[in-house]
Amino acid sequence: MAVQFKVPASPSRSTLTIDTFKGADFTNDPASVDIDKSPNILNMIREVPGKVRKSMGYQTKATYEGAINGYHTMHGKSRGLIHVGTKIIETDFAGNDTEKYSGANDSRSRSWQFKDKVCILDGKKLLIWDGTDVAPAENNATIPVTLIGGAPAGGGTTYKPLNLLTPGFTEQFLGTVGTTEYHLSVTDLDDTLCKAEVMQPDGTFNTLEEGSGFSVNRTTGVVTFDSPPGESYVTGEDNVKITAYKTVSGYADRINKCGIGVLYGASGDLNRLFVSGNPDNEYINYQWFSATNDPTYFPDTNYQIIGTSKSAIVGYTVISSYLAVFKDKQEVEQNIVLVGSTTLNNEVTFATQTTLHGAPAICKDAFAYLAGEPLFLTSLGIYAITSQDITGREYTNLRSFYLNGKLLEENNLENAYAFVYKDFYILSVNGVLYILDGLQAVQTDKSAPYATRQFVGYYRTNVDANCMWEIDGALWFGSKTGKVCKFYTAVNDVNSYNDDGAVITARWETPDFDGKLFYKNKTFRYLAVRLQEAIATSIRISVMKRGLWTVLTTDSSTANYLSFSSLIFSKFSFSSDNTNRVVALKTRVKKVDKARYRFENINVNEPFALDKIGIEYVEKGNYKQ
Repeated sequence: MAVQFKVPASPSRSTLTIDTFKGADFTNDPASVDIDKSPNILNMIREVPGKVRKSMGYQTKATYEGAINGYHTMHGKSRGLIHVGTKIIETDFAGNDTEKYSGANDSRSRSWQFKDKVCILDGKKLLIWDGTDVAPAENNATIPVTLIGGAPAGGGTTYKPLNLLTPGFTEQFLGTVGTTEYHLSVTDLDDTLCKAEVMQPDGTFNTLEEGSGFSVNRTTGVVTFDSPPGESYVTGEDNVKITAYKTVSGYADRINKCGIGVLYGASGDLNRLFVSGNPDNEYINYQWFSATNDPTYFPDTNYQIIGTSKSAIVGYTVISSYLAVFKDKQEVEQNIVLVGSTTLNNEVTFATQTTLHGAPAICKDAFAYLAGEPLFLTSLGIYAITSQDITGREYTNLRSFYLNGKLLEENNLENAYAFVYKDFYILSVNGVLYILDGLQAVQTDKSAPYATRQFVGYYRTNVDANCMWEIDGALWFGSKTGKVCKFYTAVNDVNSYNDDGAVITARWETPDFDGKLFYKNKTFRYLAVRLQEAIATSIRISVMKRGLWTVLTTDSSTANYLSFSSLIFSKFSFSSDNTNRVVALKTRVKKVDKARYRFENINVNEPFALDKIGIEYVEKGNYKQ
């Protein structure tokens, strides 16, 4: 009788496919990271939702002496202002530079446009750019009419408050027959020459300069005309206007020393400039606001004291119809104060409506809006305030849980800088970028149970951005060492993938794979990666087993295709197939409880984009160390 042999059945193979890539998870242990996230992603960004590609690089467009502290634009003007050290220079970054101002604060600056003027705040002077010149706002500040209907001997009706930015004020009088002496309500005037305007028979005013038609006793505040102005030619209308000057010590510095601001107003009109951030101890919790549509007029009555005097105002956002004023960590009970507007006797006033408690803001330059949400930086990560929070007493909307594992280890977070470019919130600190994706949010997990969702995050290195801005759809940044750099925008151009000629290392690392049963032996037998095709691209694949990394393969040809318009002889390919390609290899990662894979591009001027990853493995027997 013939002996029959039975071939033992092969262990069944299990498969794992990754077809969605949702950024970083630096916070969870690699064994606990979701399969669509990476515990060690580097220099990759969203291609389309669910897919990632290598981050594009940048090119230095100009170099200056001093830190780049800001860039300011004016609607309809092709050239902007670059703030370098203590200078403000008008430039097109093509070698056409004109210095407009010196003596600026060597610190980050911010700007807002009002009609045909841009006001710039640098913590030293409030500056005004009229499209031609840049000068302190106090040089051409609005001089208010403080008194009307005055009698020559004194008195009258108070009209408008003094302007903190200028010592100038105007008082108006109803003249009387034969009177030459007019008494101002202010004594001990400055030496600045006064001006007088006297009504003529046709109702117009003739301007007189001091010393030519009148004299001034500065001690008593009495103005004496050479000829009496007489009575008004228009019944009930003031016919004498006198402009004089008296400096109130520290008034202008209340505004000039402010370093933060926001546009806000009544009924949703963003027509007033609110400023704060004055470092003087007595003013750290003060905010001032300008007159409507006039950033050169800050009435001395237009101020609010927000919270306790031991806690400074850090920043602003506008939420619905409210101005959210953020206090620092010294404010124990009210980290955010919501200010609203009311109208009383046809006058708009601003008052505190309610307060919110939560993680305090720590950085004045990290406030920005992403996907309709105001974001800000705290010692616990990047938070959002939503309209729903207004009706509550606390806010808990953490948005950076997946980045916090690295972000919260950074030093000097209070010096970070944030900018929103397209759908990304970009936070620059210590030469790296932490990026939140406004197009991709995932429901929160048990690690952040009170936040409604988390934004997908990315991590970019080698970007020394002290400030950022956008010109014609491209992202620019200025460094602390004086470089002005522009990020490339052509995704399919191989020359977009370098940082000033340097390699950009792109990496996607998987979480630990431990199969269906974590305690079983695994043998990983097959690996496939589908790459997006390119004129020149490559991939290096490594595996970590028992804590050690081993390179499995390097492929520099499979995903390349031939393009005569962009021919690169060193990376020549005969293939004309410009569809996605699969790089596949057999592997023998044997008898391990888990494995982790790394996919990298380490060459200059090479795009790199992942589409799918597939793994086959076998589970058999219990794992033994």
